[in-house]
Amino acid sequence: MPRSSRLHLRPDVQALRERVLSTRRDFHQHPELSWHEQRTQGVILERLRSLGVAEVRPIARTGVTGLVKGGQPGRCVLWRADMDALPVPEKSSLSFASQQENVMHACGHDAHMAIGLGLAEVLQQRREDLAGSVRFVFQPAEEAAGGAQACIADGVLDSPHVDVALGLHISADIPLGAINVAPGPFFAAPTAFRITIEGRGGHAAAPHQSIDAVVVAAYVITALQTVVSRSMPPAETAVLTVGKIAGGYRGNVIAESATMTGTIRSYTDAVRETMLRRTEEIVAGVCASFGATYEFDHQTSCPPLVNDPGVAEFVRAAGIQYFGEANILAAPTMGAEDMGVFLEKRPGCYFWLGARNERKGIAGRHHDPAFVIDEDALLAGVEFGLRLIEGQLAR
Repeated sequence: MPRSSRLHLRPDVQALRERVLSTRRDFHQHPELSWHEQRTQGVILERLRSLGVAEVRPIARTGVTGLVKGGQPGRCVLWRADMDALPVPEKSSLSFASQQENVMHACGHDAHMAIGLGLAEVLQQRREDLAGSVRFVFQPAEEAAGGAQACIADGVLDSPHVDVALGLHISADIPLGAINVAPGPFFAAPTAFRITIEGRGGHAAAPHQSIDAVVVAAYVITALQTVVSRSMPPAETAVLTVGKIAGGYRGNVIAESATMTGTIRSYTDAVRETMLRRTEEIVAGVCASFGATYEFDHQTSCPPLVNDPGVAEFVRAAGIQYFGEANILAAPTMGAEDMGVFLEKRPGCYFWLGARNERKGIAGRHHDPAFVIDEDALLAGVEFGLRLIEGQLAR
């Protein structure tokens, strides 16, 4: 049996099952890209208002916030859920597959919103028993840049002052009934880069008259493999990937230019700066040796996500109590998550919630057209999220 079948769900969470599932499936059928989450925003606004949640309003262009006010004064906990989908064509066999061509919730943000709305419903029903308040933030544009910053600019951390920030990410890599949480750096800072090499075009039959930008790019890509393997201390964690290369017109024309784009991932500013410096030094040196020129551009869209040690230990301890110690993982990732922007401003913790179930044939990959999750994870997320929020409000 799935692990979640042995997990305790309080009656008011069990009563939400059909609504949470239908909410997730509705979002999945109607995915929207970053900064275009208008329908999604409307659904969330209507739901929160129908529940009687206080201070429900649009934020960050296409986001939403609302406040569950407890019957007694106390701390304020922020719960964040991201909203946007990906430009991915769905290839699953789900009955509720995406109805939007080449757009799909291929990372689980539909589940995050459904869990967030489930939490809001239970907490709103129990608000008179709460000491403190819960700020819900449904954030647009996690997959792009700027969504978290825009939410903060719209005041979600103040009035009332947020004391701690929490959130989860559904995981297709972790078994159902398990979580992954660790203190300190947990997601990396993503730095996108673009390298443009300018050579001299010409006829493929007369290569001596040209500077082949494709050949230069090939040498650059090979040399860049040493940035991590030979320029970073072995104890540091770093990633450099060239994900795309484009150049040339046809097979009998030597390319005058070539462009490469990729990503650098790091947990610290020092590692990132070293990698950027070494990358440009290598590009400059290779280009000089061939007589080519280059441009090197880069941008870091969000900081590393750093979990507060005390809050992460609180989540881990709650996870042991609920899921069992054998089901608590501690494995940081080099993926990126702009929840880190919130955690720069307030102590908090972000964790992975398992949704993989190979016995059911549910073993998808994030950002993949065939991405799927075990929906039993949704109620587990609501129940565990309630335990975390209640525990933080009681402090």
